[in-house]
Amino acid sequence: MKFRDEKVESAIMRLSAEFIRREAGPASLITVTGVHFEDRANRAKIMITVLPDEAETRALEFLNRQRGELADFIRDNIRMRSVPLLSFSLDIGERNRQRIDELGA
Repeated sequence: MKFRDEKVESAIMRLSAEFIRREAGPASLITVTGVHFEDRANRAKIMITVLPDEAETRALEFLNRQRGELADFIRDNIRMRSVPLLSFSLDIGERNRQRIDELGA
């Protein structure tokens, strides 16, 4: 991966976390754990974790409804030709790491 892609992924991750923190209600905690470019950086998959686990479906529905506003927020805060098409996915690996940590404690 190119250095520029890493910088843009990092910026999208930071801005996504800021937007979600501002827009999401207190019913659940949504954490952005990563951003991965796909299809020559035309698509960006935003990886998230949600607490409590029961709120995952509602959180994904909320994020999908807010996708356009998030893209506008990113466009307003990063200079780039075009904002990639955004999608959201649960970070199952991070959830598994958390469960392993809980079991080990």
